Amino acid sequence: MSEGPSGYNIGYLDEQTKRMIRRALLKAVAVPGFQVPFASREVPMPRGWGTGGVQVTAAIIGPDDVLKVIDQGADDTTNAVSIRSFFAAVAGVRTTTRTGEASIIQTRHRIPETPLAEGQTIVYQVPGPEPLRFLEPRETETRRLHALADYGLMYVKLYEDIARYGHVATTYDYPVMVAGRYLMAPSPIPSFDNPKMHRNPALQLFGAGREKRIYAVPPYTDVESLGFEDHPFEPQRFDDPCAICGSVGVYLDEVITDDVGGSMFVCSDTDHCERAANSDTNTATANTATANTATADAVDTVEVTA
Repeated sequence: MSEGPSGYNIGYLDEQTKRMIRRALLKAVAVPGFQVPFASREVPMPRGWGTGGVQVTAAIIGPDDVLKVIDQGADDTTNAVSIRSFFAAVAGVRTTTRTGEASIIQTRHRIPETPLAEGQTIVYQVPGPEPLRFLEPRETETRRLHALADYGLMYVKLYEDIARYGHVATTYDYPVMVAGRYLMAPSPIPSFDNPKMHRNPALQLFGAGREKRIYAVPPYTDVESLGFEDHPFEPQRFDDPCAICGSVGVYLDEVITDDVGGSMFVCSDTDHCERAANSDTNTATANTATANTATADAVDTVEVTA
């Protein structure tokens, strides 16, 4: 057993536990969307705060990895900062807030706006891995339904939403079909992020510590959100740009700005927002410098002519 910089085993978990989780991950990758049971261990955080994702990350992280942790898209929230600091202490890995620099991205409830690339791994924190749980509470029955690919209950639920509201009312944790076979809960990401899962070049791993389940979506796997021919899946849309960086076509959070109900909408992904804002600033600075140079050249030309 090798020790990390904090005196704990590298990644906190013991090597036997990490091997057990890796075996579960291999099974999950071999059968995309299938929930693989595993013996969830205790980690220094309460269940429901990312224990499954932490265990998956601990099992796959190595000394050469670069880790990014986000919570609702933000790098600076309590959950993200705590987990990032935890792995920096027990694994000695380099951490980052830049999506493009990370080899492992652990996330709670968002997929980054920056497209993921081959070689990257995104680890989802999952509170409820069973998409049929609120329709069928019996575990034995949900397992039978998955074995038979009998997902009529979920389609009935979507139909009831359409009959009642005119559209599917589910805006997060929207159920998906993986590789045309298994119904899967994508974790409580907004439906806005569902299309990003389809044929994503990154390896997607899901860990539910409290429910003791692991599942996965290998790179370039088909992930289709459920829908009907006359009512296809429609992700959330935002018409307004980000109030900070001006980005459009991104997921926005409403931020309260005063005590009288004032608010503004800003990017949920803080890394994307920061880079977009800096890009606009650099562009404006470059344009100003170009304009100043052109003005100076014009003045010099006038003086020479005179």
